[in-house]
Order: sequence, then structure tokens, then C-alpha cells
Amino acid sequence: MAAPRRDHRGIVGAADFLAHVDFRRPEPAEPLRRYVEHYWLIDWDLPEPYVSHVVPHPAVHLVFQRLAGQEPFVELAGIPSGLFAQKLEGRGRVCGVKFRPGAFRPFAPDHPVSEWTGRRVDFPAAFPTATPATVRAVLAPDDEPARVAALDAYLLSLTPRPDPQADLAATLVEHIRTDRTIRRVADFAHAEGMSVRLLQRLFAGYVGVGPKWVILRYRIHEALEHAETDREVDWATLAADLGYADQAHLVRDFTATVGVPPTAYAARTSG
Repeated sequence: MAAPRRDHRGIVGAADFLAHVDFRRPEPAEPLRRYVEHYWLIDWDLPEPYVSHVVPHPAVHLVFQRLAGQEPFVELAGIPSGLFAQKLEGRGRVCGVKFRPGAFRPFAPDHPVSEWTGRRVDFPAAFPTATPATVRAVLAPDDEPARVAALDAYLLSLTPRPDPQADLAATLVEHIRTDRTIRRVADFAHAEGMSVRLLQRLFAGYVGVGPKWVILRYRIHEALEHAETDREVDWATLAADLGYADQAHLVRDFTATVGVPPTAYAARTSG
């Protein structure tokens, strides 16, 4: 089982984001770690509104939120198809659960995960709802361990059933994330002893997006990190390293996902 990530891949303008909010990623209780990669806790108190942007991971999130001017609520967030944006203003708090890619299905076994893709749903009928007492227990404490304990208690109360297909899907996504040589769905399926159709069906049911989407998304995450941290990126070399036919294809995908070309994004973050 992969350890929780400690990088900030996917966060657009990570340094600016971290300057505006207090962001932490504590681990869940041990019995939940086969399903949950990490929790994410954000607190803010802002004199001016700030909009955060994230290039999403292939993961479902359960998000407890206390936003300025709103009653606290909990929301199931499927995988967004494009750039995710969230306006933060005033004083607020979010306590989120990031499920391991492929590992959410045991919490809602009657529905393919693709059913939630592109959706943010309050109290979905297929997912057990949190009571007002649960929402208060998660969001009210200033003590971080108390918030983590409340998240643990809620998820454990749902008694997810182990599912070998969920474990397989999570393993395959992690393989894609960590192995740069995986570039084509057909080759990947063959290497795993599966047909392309079977692989796509597994990803629709347990991940929520197709394997091609996952391969491309992890490429963009890596390119985004290079744009954030490297002062002089050789984009042609990086494109080749990431499996693109040429630099133009990387630029096209990066621009379509992030909204600006990689060179412009790198100039903005370094300046």
C-alpha cells in the first residue's frame, strides 16, 4: 500500500495557495488506509477573497465544509473533468477525505464510481449521510486530532466491505502514477493480462474515469510540478520523458487543463 503523498502535485500555484491557507494532510486510522489515502484539513481567515485551483487527481472526495455565510454541510465530490476552482473568503474550514483512486466503491457498492464523475452532491442517496452531530464533530474542534478522530469514527461506522476489484483498481492506478513507461492503454492492459475492454470497464466501475484519462492526468501533474519548481525547464525533453510525441502535444494538453501554456505558467509562478 502506497504511503500518503507529501508533494503538492495538482495544486495550481501551490506556493500562493499555502500562503493563503493552513493546509495539512493527516493519515486516517490504520483500518481505513486501504481505502483512504489521507485526510486534508484547510483553515483560512482572509481579508480578501481568494480562488484556489486544482488539477484533480483520479480520486473521489468526501468534504465537510464550513464556509462564510453558509450553514456547515458535507458533500461528495466525484472526479472533475477539468480544472477545479473554489472561492475562499472570510473565515472558513474544510475537512476532506481523499479516497485512494479506485478504493471508494466499497462505501457505495451499488453504484459505479463513474456515476459521481463531474458531480458535487450534497447528501447523495447512495452514500450514507452524516448527521448534524457528525458534521459538528468534524468541523467544530480547533484541535486537529479531534477532527481526525471524528472522521475516523464516521468512516468506520459505515463498515465498508473489502472488495478485491477495488484493491485491483487501486493497484493499477498506483502503477500508472509511479511508472513513467506506461503510455498506451493497450500496452498497459496487455502487460496486466487484461483486455482493453475489461480494463476500461474496471476503471469505469471503480475509478470513475478511464485509464487514458489517468495516464494523461499524471503527466500533467508532473509537468505542473516542473513548471512550479524548475527555473529552466527543457520542455522538449520533458515532453519526451512523459511519453509525448513532441513538445506541441504537451503544450496542448497542459494549456487545455491548466488554462495557460506551460511557459506562461512557469513565468508567472517564478515571478
